[in-house]
Amino acid sequence: MGSHVAIGVFDGVHAGHRAVLASAVAAARPAREEVVALTFEPHPSRLLRPDRPVPLILNRQQKDARLAEAGAHRVVHQPFDAAHREIRAGDYVAWLLARFPGLRSLHVGDNFRYGQGREGDALRLAEEARAAGLAVGIVPPVRVDAEVTSSSRIREALLAGEIAKANAMLVRPYEAEGTVEAGRQIGRTLGFPTLNLRWQPELIPAHGVYAAEVVTPAGVAEPAVANWGLRPTVESSPAEPLLETHLLRPSGPHPFPATPSGSAGCHGSVPSAASAMSPNCVRR
Repeated sequence: MGSHVAIGVFDGVHAGHRAVLASAVAAARPAREEVVALTFEPHPSRLLRPDRPVPLILNRQQKDARLAEAGAHRVVHQPFDAAHREIRAGDYVAWLLARFPGLRSLHVGDNFRYGQGREGDALRLAEEARAAGLAVGIVPPVRVDAEVTSSSRIREALLAGEIAKANAMLVRPYEAEGTVEAGRQIGRTLGFPTLNLRWQPELIPAHGVYAAEVVTPAGVAEPAVANWGLRPTVESSPAEPLLETHLLRPSGPHPFPATPSGSAGCHGSVPSAASAMSPNCVRR
């Protein structure tokens, strides 16, 4: 089977990344061939500037799920190590042909750079790939609200607490994932019981109160309000940030029954607002 490869770091799998995947999907569709997302791990910044690595928007599991959602049949995590960094731009197409037998086409954003010292760009890749008999798709940037979508802009929005802006570029709610833990039940005594999510994202969004949606393990979406941050009034010593989510209209029994350890597995999102088994969070 032939393969059509979309190349990129794909952190966030935002609107621009999805356009690159869409180009590969369109090329693969006529012959029902395979769409492959080629990404790199660790993030190149960890090797190129280890003192200032880029904090990731998504973990590997989340990224793989989003890439599959965007049309990838397979995700290849290429180790970005010293050996890969030293591949010359002029040798890159040959490396791709060896890496992907049956390669039919390549798809990249127009700002794509590759090869030792970032000496190759999208136009060079297209020229050399076409000389080798490959089709090439160079995808222009995608704009959201007149701004070019980029992982950097999404990081800036999250750090500023501008979740709606980040969500627009991500084309889906930003999500938090973790495990619901038993707390001190202070909120319950005040009439506001919460789901406590010990969440440790690499990129830490702004602390604050968020409007959220919680999707339970049963797939039921529950409106909620979430607080993300430290709790100086109840913690006697410095602690890690906590995502506390209060269901506004809980339906039926508690959606996260306690496990023998006193916690329940869940995922959360901070898109329209924040937490548990897929909380979607948007800061208000």
